[in-house]
Amino acid sequence: MVINQWVPAAHRGDAIGDSARRVRSLLREMGHDSDLYALTIDDDLKADVRPFTDPAATRGNLTIFHYALPSPMTAAFAALDSGRILQYHNVTPAAYFAPYDPALFRLAALGRQELSTLVGRVDLALGDSEFNRRELESLGFAPTGVFPIAVDTGRITQPVSRPALEEMLDDGLVNFLFVGRIAPNKKIEDHIRLAEVYKRYIDAYYRFIFVGRYDVVPRYYATIRALMAEYRLLNDRFIFTGPVPDEELAVYYRHAAVYISLSEHEGFCVPLIEAFYKQVPVLAYAATAVPATMDGAGILFDTKDPAYVASLMDAVLSNVDLQDALVEQQLDAVDRLQAKDFDRTLLGFVEEILSLPRQGAPRVAFDFWQQFDSLEQLEEFRRYRPSAYFALPEGPA
Repeated sequence: MVINQWVPAAHRGDAIGDSARRVRSLLREMGHDSDLYALTIDDDLKADVRPFTDPAATRGNLTIFHYALPSPMTAAFAALDSGRILQYHNVTPAAYFAPYDPALFRLAALGRQELSTLVGRVDLALGDSEFNRRELESLGFAPTGVFPIAVDTGRITQPVSRPALEEMLDDGLVNFLFVGRIAPNKKIEDHIRLAEVYKRYIDAYYRFIFVGRYDVVPRYYATIRALMAEYRLLNDRFIFTGPVPDEELAVYYRHAAVYISLSEHEGFCVPLIEAFYKQVPVLAYAATAVPATMDGAGILFDTKDPAYVASLMDAVLSNVDLQDALVEQQLDAVDRLQAKDFDRTLLGFVEEILSLPRQGAPRVAFDFWQQFDSLEQLEEFRRYRPSAYFALPEGPA
């Protein structure tokens, strides 16, 4: 049996691509022919991932489409006459990007609109978390299920030596870590406000480290820097690393005293599991998929009051027994995640779809995607020129 996977972009270190490669290995171990196809591929992955232009991409008996952003793959996936499984990795709500980047706002809005066009056009819709599954269900997808991201902890366990970096991180300052791109939904500004309170009332010997790209939303990153200047915070107490290799990421985890997440929107949040695995006490704002991912471990809080969060940080740092208890809980949560039978779960989903009678591709009007584009343009007109929009003549009933 040929079971293919599609991802819009294949990047080294990307959680979606890493998980897709793990799924490909599982499928091959089950005896299936399986390949991974992408529209854009990092140079160092071109020997491992095949281009979507390869005609073999559409010839699978079953195709698993990893959806996280709009792309030409969506229309091609809807038109397949073989088995179709949607794996949804969430789309950040467009409202987060509105103040900073119109292009990303449009991309996120289109992402959710495009996702909805697949309702009724897939055999099974899977979320990588219960939060994502519920969103699929609310859009009208059925049947739905959960297939978690296969977290690759091996990439942060390689024994490496980075003397200069380790010396810099081991200078007596307390390291607070966050891993992820610098984007509006991550609420990095709340970290800056937290740093101001922590410095003023608890301890001046601190360092906040942000590991991840900061060029995704330049205007947002500039806003973060402006807020730091407003509070007159010392630049050397804040490290924005940009993307780092896995070996360096492991060093940052190893030297972190506490991992802090103040993000307001997460579809799964792999760094939480990585921090668990690296035995870093985790404090996280209880939003979207975060509570389920943490699975009863770490410390969750439901307020953004920086004084309250700073007090939690102080409580953890000043109590070794509490640190040990948190680490033990977190390692138990990792064990529960890794104990899940990914093989049997995946096999069950695959066998369920392959056992269904094939009905062919859904009937779609010849101009469906032109209509979709027109609707998108009309929606932009409604948002940005409402007076002109409501003055338009009514169409036929």
